[in-house]
Amino acid sequence: MSCVSLTRTARRLLGICGSAWLAAGLSGCSYALMDPHGPIGRQEKLILIDSTVIMLAIVIPVIIATLVFAWWYRAGNAKAVRHLDWDYSGRIEFIVWAIPALVILFLGGIAWISSHDLDPPRPLQANTAPLDVDVVALDWKWLFIYPDAGVASVNKLVLPVGTPVRFHMTSAGVMNSFFIPQLGSQLYTMAGMDTRLNLLVDDPGTYRGLSAQFSGDGFSDMTFDVNAMPKADFEQWLDGTRTGGGTLDAASYEMLTHPSEREAPHTYGTVSPGIYDAIVAHPGLAPSAAQIEHFESAD
Repeated sequence: MSCVSLTRTARRLLGICGSAWLAAGLSGCSYALMDPHGPIGRQEKLILIDSTVIMLAIVIPVIIATLVFAWWYRAGNAKAVRHLDWDYSGRIEFIVWAIPALVILFLGGIAWISSHDLDPPRPLQANTAPLDVDVVALDWKWLFIYPDAGVASVNKLVLPVGTPVRFHMTSAGVMNSFFIPQLGSQLYTMAGMDTRLNLLVDDPGTYRGLSAQFSGDGFSDMTFDVNAMPKADFEQWLDGTRTGGGTLDAASYEMLTHPSEREAPHTYGTVSPGIYDAIVAHPGLAPSAAQIEHFESAD
């Protein structure tokens, strides 16, 4: 067998293996972004679809033109006339530049309008009062505090269906990115900053949340479950959490700041009221009991 035949055989094998690997990888994708369960996620899905359709106005004609030109100007086509001295056409230049300009104009308009309509701190319109949830990104886990209910949870976020949620988010150390793909709006959490995000979930179910910003060894497992349930079930969960024991105070929070991976979800039945404000005010440090009491008295 010649070297050329061996090369062709190797290329075929590589192509088959590559196709099999790609198919296996795609079969495991959840396509969460295209399966939204909240108003923000649905609007972001619409933006993705609209942007793709607009960009296809260039992609599809270019692909078709490439195939047509390659076929027409093939070596065996005697009818194809080649003007070797041709160098300029005003009409072609106009089309070549006008279509991309229109695409950029449309994409810019979508980006401008959506950046205002979907501004993360912008309150959502609903008939029910919003639920406040404080979020702290730790190494490598998530802490969720329900300040009005006085409970907290680690690596587990429970939300009532149909109720707007006002997130206040910060980080205990390095920058992280809070993201629930099926609800929308990836947003960064940073030490010493209080970032705001408004979301709403429409359907009961369990959704996946994650950190979309690399933050060290345990980054890949820095995920959490979002349990969306009817309002009555959510109130029962709050009552059960309160009776379940555990206190989130200066000592227990200091333990949470220690790096850990794949920490099992757990809850706290009581929370020191000023702890989130103390965490924001003392970035990178575990606030003391006196510092937490200071913010508690201020509230």
